[in-house]
Amino acid sequence: MTLPGSLDEAVAALTAMPAAVPVAGGTDLMAAVNSGLLRPAGLVGLGRINEIRGWQYQDGHALLGAGLTHARMGRPDFAALIPALATAARAAGPPQIRNAGTLGGNIASAAPTGDALPVLAALEATLVIAGPGGGRREIPIGHLLTGFDMLRPGELIGYVRVPLLHAPQTFLKATGRTGPGRAVASVAVVLDPARRNVRCAVGAVAPMPLRPLDAERWVASLIDWDGERTLAPEACAAFGDYVAAACIPDPAPGPDGADPGTLPPAALHLRRTVATLARRALGRALA
Repeated sequence: MTLPGSLDEAVAALTAMPAAVPVAGGTDLMAAVNSGLLRPAGLVGLGRINEIRGWQYQDGHALLGAGLTHARMGRPDFAALIPALATAARAAGPPQIRNAGTLGGNIASAAPTGDALPVLAALEATLVIAGPGGGRREIPIGHLLTGFDMLRPGELIGYVRVPLLHAPQTFLKATGRTGPGRAVASVAVVLDPARRNVRCAVGAVAPMPLRPLDAERWVASLIDWDGERTLAPEACAAFGDYVAAACIPDPAPGPDGADPGTLPPAALHLRRTVATLARRALGRALA
């Protein structure tokens, strides 16, 4: 294993060994190795790169190092900065996972159950990618998660740029029997009074976080942004149903307009779970 001391040294090591795999906490990587799904030709360890283990303020944003662990993001000082991300970090499994797992690893592995992903999608975060020769480029996180823009040979996620909204934001998730703390559904809701909008992202129900844009616009139109920013419980419930139906839609009609039938019980249960999470997340953000 190569152990570089800086981000640019790590990029150089990956450029010199194209078949090598970067590793930080290793929570996902080692699971894949132990199950026989991955046999890396080499490893580039990122644990000694201090520059990506903290954060800094930059033009109204927080520039988060990709090496931040879930445990570090769960602390009160970070929670005062980005509350929803801190909540997601505290929910990211047992202590051994939170102590080892990193923000960059959560993004790079792009597992549908990654707790940070819906929060970063709702916050509309941007990734700062480090490349060969000291190069840096920025891409919206959604571009990476959807495969619209992939990491190129020798590139690493160096930082995550998150706008500091100083506005209500929440994260909730429901877990099942698939693993300790592993989400079957999660919802992040962000209120942005400056832009008079609501942003919502749903995780774990699809290969990437889903943004129910129509539901966002609909509920934003109901909020009195110049007043108390409250909604009746019925409106919050309707928002939850709107979000859930957008993320887990009814079956499409068959050929020649044949009856599509109904959702299977498992999908119907998941839809109800998403509706409940979205309703509660919005209610907490408004409160």
